[in-house]
Amino acid sequence: MKRPSFVVYGVLAAFVLGSAFPFYWSYLVASRDNSVLTGDFTLIPGGNFFANAARVFDTIPFWKALGNSFIVSGTVTLSVVLLSALAGFAFAKLRFRGRGVLFLFVVATLAVPTQLGIIPLYMAMAEFGWAGELEAVIVPNLVTAFGVFWMRQYLVDAVPDELVEAARMDGCSLWRVFWHVALPAARPAAAMLGVFTFMQSWNDFLWPLVVLNADNPTLQVALEKLQSGYYVDYSLVLAGTTLATVPVLVVFLVLGRQIVAGVMQGAVKG
Repeated sequence: MKRPSFVVYGVLAAFVLGSAFPFYWSYLVASRDNSVLTGDFTLIPGGNFFANAARVFDTIPFWKALGNSFIVSGTVTLSVVLLSALAGFAFAKLRFRGRGVLFLFVVATLAVPTQLGIIPLYMAMAEFGWAGELEAVIVPNLVTAFGVFWMRQYLVDAVPDELVEAARMDGCSLWRVFWHVALPAARPAAAMLGVFTFMQSWNDFLWPLVVLNADNPTLQVALEKLQSGYYVDYSLVLAGTTLATVPVLVVFLVLGRQIVAGVMQGAVKG
């Protein structure tokens, strides 16, 4: 097998550096005072990051917002992965009347902009008494059409029909077939879906801004207060942004091996 050339490694290194530079730039500005944007350009970090981070903690309810974001993102991610895997398994391996039409309806909802549903969704949350509460952010996102489509497309090829039939002949219930056969086979796809869902939920701004109040925000809504004044302190804003990015990087590092496995397995199948 021919090994990649130095050109390939050089291109990959360039992509890695290009992807990491925005995060480094955020840390660079966050480690200095606001004059870094008007003074001499430098790539050397300053020594004010912890002071700016302390100002972030004093300006916004950072720890409460961080906890809310973890609760929302963690709950939504677990629910989306599990329910999408269940629905994807049903659409991929079970035969029932109306399966094709129902799946087509699920996929069609992807074409509907999220902004169109904000007003009726807010009215529903207010009717339930959830306006201002985390339930209003969690419940509408417990399952997504993209997650169902993603898991269905993966399970169609990942789990052979013969394997499902053999498990059923051995006396396994549908739940045991899903839990012991389909779900382990779908682990790479589930890991990728989990990362995508966590990032989307963690970075969601519009809906939490609409439905939550100032005393119970998620992290992205709380960070918006850092630039709400007439004078914007970019070192303060980017210090908060850098702190908010760290949990996403940790999740990616934890699930990175599963993501690579999923990409490679998909490439081999293709």
